[in-house]
Amino acid sequence: MRFVQVAQHAEDLKRAAAFYAALLGTEPKALYDPPGLLFFDVGGVRLLLEKGAPSSLLYFEVGDLHGTVAALRSKGVRIVSEPHLIFTHEDDLLGPADSEEWMAFIEDSEANTVGLVSRIRTAGD
Repeated sequence: MRFVQVAQHAEDLKRAAAFYAALLGTEPKALYDPPGLLFFDVGGVRLLLEKGAPSSLLYFEVGDLHGTVAALRSKGVRIVSEPHLIFTHEDDLLGPADSEEWMAFIEDSEANTVGLVSRIRTAGD
């Protein structure tokens, strides 16, 4: 079994398409309107933006959390929570051993909260 698709509420597909294209750095894969379905490919998993979908809390991994948040802020994106340390991974149970997991939260164009995650190595190379 593998993860195939996640749905996120989007009241305005055109506005959501622009927001997520900029955030993900890729254009939508497909738009079916009607009935109002917009798809992105995120690492092999489909992100479905749909008016009838409930709001979900999505987390996207980014390489430079502080830089990403600064760039989004400069574009007028609302920052819900600034970058902060969530957890230090001493083993590899939930993330790479000897790394810190940092998160920030933003608001997308549809008023959904979106998590941004970075993992930073703390020991060795």
